[in-house]
This record gives sequence, C-alpha cells and structure tokens, in this order.
Amino acid sequence: MLIQLTYPKRRKSKHLGLISLLSLLLITGFQLSFKRGNTAKEISETVFPVMEDARSGELSLLTYNVAGLPQIISSAETDRAISIQEIGRQMNKFDLVNAQEDFNYNRQLYAKNTHPYRTENMGGVPFGDGLSTLSKYPILETERIAWEDCSGSDCLTPKGFSYHRVQLAKEVFIDVYNVHATAQDNPSAVLARRKNLLQLAEYIKEKSAGEAILIMGDFNAHYAFSEDNLHDFQKETAVQDSWVMVQNKGIHPALVPDFKAIHALQVTEVCESIDKIYFRDSEKLRFSPSSYKIEHELFSNEEGKPLSDHCAISLKMAWSLN
Repeated sequence: MLIQLTYPKRRKSKHLGLISLLSLLLITGFQLSFKRGNTAKEISETVFPVMEDARSGELSLLTYNVAGLPQIISSAETDRAISIQEIGRQMNKFDLVNAQEDFNYNRQLYAKNTHPYRTENMGGVPFGDGLSTLSKYPILETERIAWEDCSGSDCLTPKGFSYHRVQLAKEVFIDVYNVHATAQDNPSAVLARRKNLLQLAEYIKEKSAGEAILIMGDFNAHYAFSEDNLHDFQKETAVQDSWVMVQNKGIHPALVPDFKAIHALQVTEVCESIDKIYFRDSEKLRFSPSSYKIEHELFSNEEGKPLSDHCAISLKMAWSLN
C-alpha cells in the first residue's frame, strides 16, 4: 500500500490535493535516485555468534504494515511517531518480523526495539522501499529488488520485495522474503500486481531452489478476487498459506463475483487478509505452523485505537530437520 488504503474501494483521500502536490515534488527525486528493477545487495559485516547445533525449534513470526508514510498523508488514525515507536517495542515479543511501509519513522521503529539483527533502512519517501526485517537470528545476506511494474502512486517509491538468508542453528538456514505488492483495484494496478507476483515467483525459483522459505508481507491480493493470481503464485513456488492451513481447514476461498474486500482493520482469524504468511519445506527442513493470530490487542494504544491501518498477523511455526 502507498498513499491510501486499498479498502474500502474507491475511497477518496482526505488529502487529495496535498498528495498530488507531494507527488509532483517527489517524483523528480525518485526518478533521479533510483532505476526501477535494480537489485541492491547487502552482505552483513556483523560478527555472528557460534550457533547451537539444534535439530528442531520454534519460531514466532510477525508481518505488519506499519503505515510509516509521513503523518500528513498517512491514513492511520494515531500519531505516527508515537505509534511506530510502540510498534517497535511490541515487536520484541517475536523472533522474526517483516515490516512494510517503514518509510519515514524507522528511527522510532528501532528506538525501543531489541532485535540484535535488523536490516538497514533505505530512507523515507521517495528513496526507500519501506521493507524492514528484524530478527533474533543472524541475517547473513540481504537483497532488495524493486518491482519491474507499478501503477499510480505506487511508482513513487522503489516498492518491491527483499530476500534474506537467516541462520536458525549451526547447520540450519532458511530464505526469508518480505513483500509489498502493488495496491488498488483499477485495471492498471491489477495488472501490475499480477506481474509483481510473477516476478517474485521467478526470483524464488532461481534464488531459493531446494531451500526452505518463509514469505511474509502485504500482498494486496485475495483468492476470492478473480483478477488476482495467488493460486498461480502458489503453484509456481510450491508454498503453503498458513491461514488456509491453520484457520481454514486447508480450503482456499472460492472466487466471488463482484468481490468487495472488507476494511483491512476488520479482518479476523476466520477471514482472509491481504497480509499473508507463506512457507515451504525442503528435503532437509520441515515446518509445522500453529496458532495463527490477528494481533489486535497487542498493537492498539491505551484508547483501543489500532497503531496502524493494517492488522499485525502472527504465527507460531515449529521447525525440524528431516
């Protein structure tokens, strides 16, 4: 998501004029600073501890779109600096976290966060991709890849996905992907989002062939919407949807004619969210997901207002060597 929340559909922004002006000011800087489709690669220089020689364990996972656009154009209701600092503090409860829209308040997000391994922020709009990964396990390698296709305001930043090689134990490694696909439901955006998932699938097939993977992020897509290609993405990557497996008895939602999504903050454990957690086993490593949860209470302020314009989604995932 960029500029405005995808749901409800055809929602008019309260700050449309201001957004238009900001867009004009930022687009030039974006075009000069970043060529869409580039890959940025980061190799960590951190000295990692000697890892335990474990054969099994459990991960607590979280994916969360933190609504980190500047306060004046954010669709979140609460103060962004205060809310995002609290989000960072609450994220300490999870082993591995993927955040989206971490644009202009990364300093606050990291201020009270204690994860020993955190990706370096690329900067605010229009320079950053908004993707941050926070981990209690070593992040050995990071790559950032911008979408080759975009639509509308999503083209103002190098939105895309990131890849991370994470070490769980001495001889246990997984590939972790953080994703933020194109938003909106107009024909241009729908086509761009379909191409986003095709691009991601091709990258996964090349980069993570034979590897165990986790994919967490804001897909801006539904199985029930006929124009979205989540089924094709799953088939190409051989990943499983944790919500489908844990909460929906292994059944994917059926296509719905004239599909209209509920507001992103109204999702519950019994309905599909655009924020998803996928996983894939390997010959060496097996995952067993459990306890899928929408973290409404944990990520609300004292007045009960949500800290972002999305829900945070958590999952407990056991792993074991075959």
